[in-house]
Formats: sequence, structure tokens, C-alpha cells
Amino acid sequence: MSDRKQQQTSECFAYKWAKRETYESEAVKQKIYKWLVERYFGSEDARAVFLAGNKGKKILDAGCGSGFSASLLFGRHLNEMEYTGVDISDSVDTARARFREQGIRGDFIKDSIADMRLGDRFDVIISEGVLHHTSVPFDSFRNLVSHLNNKGVIMFYVYRKKAPAREFADDFIRERLKSLSDEEAWEKLLPLTKLGKIIGDLNIEMEIDEDIDMLEIPKGRYNIQRFFYWFFLKMYYDEKFSLEEMNHINFDWYRPLNCHRHTPEEVRQWCAEAGVVIERMDVQEAGITVVASKK
Repeated sequence: MSDRKQQQTSECFAYKWAKRETYESEAVKQKIYKWLVERYFGSEDARAVFLAGNKGKKILDAGCGSGFSASLLFGRHLNEMEYTGVDISDSVDTARARFREQGIRGDFIKDSIADMRLGDRFDVIISEGVLHHTSVPFDSFRNLVSHLNNKGVIMFYVYRKKAPAREFADDFIRERLKSLSDEEAWEKLLPLTKLGKIIGDLNIEMEIDEDIDMLEIPKGRYNIQRFFYWFFLKMYYDEKFSLEEMNHINFDWYRPLNCHRHTPEEVRQWCAEAGVVIERMDVQEAGITVVASKK
């Protein structure tokens, strides 16, 4: 692999996904499951309709990581599909172990979603939070679409571009971590995670009376932790999560060198150029989720 940024990104995710104790508590699983259903389906009923309509279909988990998202979102329903997980990192070994533990069948391939050439075409492709970690996200997206059957569905999530001060701080911290090992970077982020917890535990509400245009901050009422989080500095906080679980999420954000952010307009253009029709688009502060079908 000649792309150093992609190599580093691959290595840090293999490290992160191997730390299973930092993301497998019931609190984490419940929150992530609810968020996945909300973004991709909107309701449990819509999820059930999707699962019923895709029995026997081929599904590709493009950038499967440790298989965490797919196993949460679809569970043992994957045994009613033909599942293939692909990831550029050694996390495919963690994914294989997870599926075996949960009694889920699946094939795993270590390969890059950016330029893989799989023999199969798929009825469903899901790429949850992966395209923005490739060197050229649109090229990777177009390659995924080339693996999709006609009338097949592609489901993906990418990071959304944030306010300017937040964008600056994110890249500043990412650059400071670049020369460290994964273990050192994990430890280096702990004080930042602790700061997020201190602010979060304050549970203070604040009112901004007018838009602050230069910082792209709209007026409104904010929890002070979320105010800092969205507009200045990512310091993930959830009162139900342990410090290590919150640090896992901060590491996920700050450590990979490939970490592109996108606008809704840009993602719509991707779909138009790749020949897929958007069926559902969920735009949140954190990111953009799309369900699209191939013409």
C-alpha cells in the first residue's frame, strides 16, 4: 500500500477495533443501535420491512471493521442473507470472531473498498462511516456502486463538514497526534476526554441570543457541552459511557489521517454522477446518511 495516510488509517482502525472492551457494553450497543435505525430506516417498522424484503439477497459490508455495526443493525437476520464483509485492515479477524460468537454466517475479505474487484455483485451494500476514511471518497463510492446489482440499494454514512473553529481544532489535534504510536495517541487523548466529561457533568444550559455568523453558530439554547462539541472541539460525552468508551469515540475521530468531511450538496452530486437515486437522506450535525438505489 503506497498511500501512507491510508496505511496509517488502516493500522489505527485495526488497533481501535481490537479494543473490544471499549465499545461493547450494553450502554454503547443500545445507543449505537438506536442511532443506526434512526438514520437508515427512521423506525423499527421500516427496518422490519427492509429485512423481510431482502431475505436471500447478497449484502456487502464495505469497510466492515469489526462487524460491529452490521451485527447490531441486522443481527441474526444476516443468516437469511449472503453476507460478505470487506475491510482494508486486520479488523476482519475481529469481525470473523464476532460473527462466530454470535452464530452469524459470513465471509470476510481483507481488501480496500477503494479499488477492490470482487467477482460478485450485490443487492445491498452498506458502508457505515467508511468512505470518508479513504483517500478519494468519491472514487471509492463509485467503485462500490460498480459492485451493485441493478435496482440494488447502497446505504452509507459520511462525516459532515463542521463549523470553522471546530474544523481547525480537529485538524490541529489530528496533526499533533500524527507522529505518535496508536497506544501513545490513545493516552494523549485521555485528558481531552476527561475535559469533555467535566463539562458534560456540569449539565448547564446557555442561551445565544443572536447568530454568530463568523463562527457559523446559530442562535438558540444549548447544553454547554454540546455547544463546545459542535462548534469548537470534539470531546464526546455520554453520562452512561465509561471514560474508555468515550475515549474510543474521540480516538476514532482524531487518530485517522484520512478523515474527510462533506456537505449534503456534495453527497447529492456523488449520487447523481454515480447513477444512483436517493431514496432517503438523513442530515445531522455529525454526518450525512443516504439510502440510494441503482437505476
